[in-house]
Amino acid sequence: MSDVRGRILVVEDHKDLALGLRINLEERGYQVHVAHTIADGLARLRQLRPDLVILDLSLPDGDGLDLMRRLRAAGDATLILVLTAKSRQDAKILGLRGGADDYVTKPFDLEELLARVEVLFRRIRPADEGEPRDRLAEKVAIGEVEVDVRARAIRRRGEAVVVSRIGFDLLLALLRRRGAVVSRAELMRDVWGYGEGVVSRTLDTHIFELRQLIETDPSAPAHIRTVWRIGYRLE
Repeated sequence: MSDVRGRILVVEDHKDLALGLRINLEERGYQVHVAHTIADGLARLRQLRPDLVILDLSLPDGDGLDLMRRLRAAGDATLILVLTAKSRQDAKILGLRGGADDYVTKPFDLEELLARVEVLFRRIRPADEGEPRDRLAEKVAIGEVEVDVRARAIRRRGEAVVVSRIGFDLLLALLRRRGAVVSRAELMRDVWGYGEGVVSRTLDTHIFELRQLIETDPSAPAHIRTVWRIGYRLE
């Protein structure tokens, strides 16, 4: 099936929602499989080797976070998009720290979810999108943190820290304009591919994630500064 855009596994216990996602994703050219439990999800992961897992955190036989952590601990780098009914900031950050690449909060807008899926697939097929190569030094210092651009890794005082794929792309977008104010619209366009006028709180959550990794005191950031009503500046 050479025309398939990618393989997706949906792990979601709400059968109507899972079916709706499958239909809409298949209409856009993806090959989609569905699991309703962690056990079934693990079995299908081993069998199918999907490019992306859309994972509900609340499953009947356990916590989706546990499944995600098991995959990451085993060195599995499959893309993971988390679905969560929890609107709290800490729940989203737990997902990102657990190894998720992005999240969508239920109830979600279908078009936003589909856009997130496309953005994540660009992370594994950048050449297909004609994206420019990074024009940064291989290693960049931000306070106590060293950013290894080529390895897509962050180390704090020599210790590796976990960062989501999109979180790292957001950091690169800020690094390329270091010292300048970058508007929210620019970041949403460059990192997520959204056009002008799109309103989403996902940017704020990923900024929060980066501050937790980079700042000595995330509540009083010295490096990733908010520019009121405009966007952010990396210093």
